[in-house]
Amino acid sequence: MPSESSREPLPFEPRQTKKKTPKKEPVAAAPTTKTSAKTDKRRQNRRDNRDPGAIPEAVSKRMIRRMAFFSGIPTALGISSFVISYYIVINEIIELPSVAVLLVSLGFFGLGVIGLSYGLLSTSWDEERTGSLLGSDEFTLNLGRMVQAWKEGRKEARSKS
Repeated sequence: MPSESSREPLPFEPRQTKKKTPKKEPVAAAPTTKTSAKTDKRRQNRRDNRDPGAIPEAVSKRMIRRMAFFSGIPTALGISSFVISYYIVINEIIELPSVAVLLVSLGFFGLGVIGLSYGLLSTSWDEERTGSLLGSDEFTLNLGRMVQAWKEGRKEARSKS
């Protein structure tokens, strides 16, 4: 995990109240091609033109796709469990207790709710980086950011009262 001082804050991260002393970094070589200078200008323009509290569109689309995948599959299974159990009961294949159907469908719907949260947190919140397929590294990073923000919010609330 990169140190907090070496990366730029995400647009929707809370601002830090105390300033850190910047470390001296070695002088980097100037960009050798025109494309890297153009890319840097475009990135800077995108950062300057957006609302500081808004989630970038690319990140938002990634979040929606992941949430649809991780919650859509269990939700579809929850709905199909009703159809399958109805078919089994009508054709008298197995005698199913109603509680079993309820518990199976609730389990799938519960996984769908958990999938919403995992889909949100497993998305890379960096605009230029897409992240991995399952997003386990992004999940731990984003969960750590959320916990840190909650702790800072509690400290601020305690200091104000």
